[in-house]
Amino acid sequence: MPILNLIKKYLIDSQIFVALMGTMLAAFFMLQQNIFRWPSLLLIFITYFSGYLYTKYQHRKHIFKKILVFNVVCALASFCLIIFNHNEIRLLKWAVIVAIGLLYNSFFLEKYIRKIPLLKVFYVGATWALINSWLILPQFSWLIFSISFLFISALVLPFDIRDMKSDEVVTFPRLIGVRKTKHLAFLLIFVAALLSLRFLEWEFALSFYWAAVVSVLLIYFSQPSHRDFYFSFGVESCCGLPLLFYICWLIN
Repeated sequence: MPILNLIKKYLIDSQIFVALMGTMLAAFFMLQQNIFRWPSLLLIFITYFSGYLYTKYQHRKHIFKKILVFNVVCALASFCLIIFNHNEIRLLKWAVIVAIGLLYNSFFLEKYIRKIPLLKVFYVGATWALINSWLILPQFSWLIFSISFLFISALVLPFDIRDMKSDEVVTFPRLIGVRKTKHLAFLLIFVAALLSLRFLEWEFALSFYWAAVVSVLLIYFSQPSHRDFYFSFGVESCCGLPLLFYICWLIN
């Protein structure tokens, strides 16, 4: 369908969608902590967007120079946002998270995290969790880190299912099979939902719970034979669901 091709080209392949979903999940926790600020939200979007652009296009020499220039501009914009709206501590936190992102997958490193068997899932989960629990908060929150880490790690597993035939490193689907990989994802999401129901305010806990339910359904039906759109749009959108369900709760 032409509309799906347009969405894939301009929203998904451009990395705007994944950056938006990550930003929406951060916004959910910002609202939960009652610290919502637009400069912080813009900082998070720029960080996700530039980071995923770098990861996607670093091996394409014909475009990488342009991406590198764009990333420098994004870094300067992020620096200004932090200096004019936050403090030096926030700048240090941001720099550490950017460094963690570079260690995940950078062409100039002989050994980067992406090449280490089984680590990718939890490394991505931890990186996103640090943004939600450390970057945007005055003090580190183990609760938000745990919920984010478990939820995001679970959502990375379907992408390993998608790529299981092309991945050059050992991943969970290749090691234990698709069925057991789904069971691992279900366990991670279950614990995340349990933590949210136990410790978050009711409206936020319920919003996260329904996002977890949808996520479990999408993971359950994940298969290597599915089109990339199922994962890069369907599964990826689960990150934005907690905020969407919370907005629906406010409207009602």
